[in-house]
Amino acid sequence: MSTYSEEVQTKLNNILEKTYDAEKGFKKAAEHAKSTDLKTFFKRKADERYTFGHDLKSEIVRYGQDFEKGGSATGAMHRGWMDVKAWFSADNDESMLEEAITGEKAAVEEYKAVLNEVTLPTTTTTLLTQQMNKISTDLNSIKRLEDVL
Repeated sequence: MSTYSEEVQTKLNNILEKTYDAEKGFKKAAEHAKSTDLKTFFKRKADERYTFGHDLKSEIVRYGQDFEKGGSATGAMHRGWMDVKAWFSADNDESMLEEAITGEKAAVEEYKAVLNEVTLPTTTTTLLTQQMNKISTDLNSIKRLEDVL
């Protein structure tokens, strides 16, 4: 069994950390959303990110590496900001949806960067590509939800 380079391990752990952050953020958004459709969407996205994290951890361990076990300070601050926006915004569903769109776009860019910047084993490339494509596809769903709000 081979191992990842230190650079690959760092980049995958960064994605994993942001996956934890996204899961927690989507859970928080589901708690605050007024729209039933939006609550359902955010809950589904939180569950999806939980699965993404589990799959990433399994892939990292498969190559004999350690993985991060929590979210980032930046993610905690972002969730706090979502709480503040939800509390003060009369249009909080729309604000949270805008935050979700921003976060999802950033996630896609991070996946692209990792896929383009480092050499990965085929299984890791496949996993990251599948996750990135799912996020990209869901961006279209988010935009449809935005039209409904």
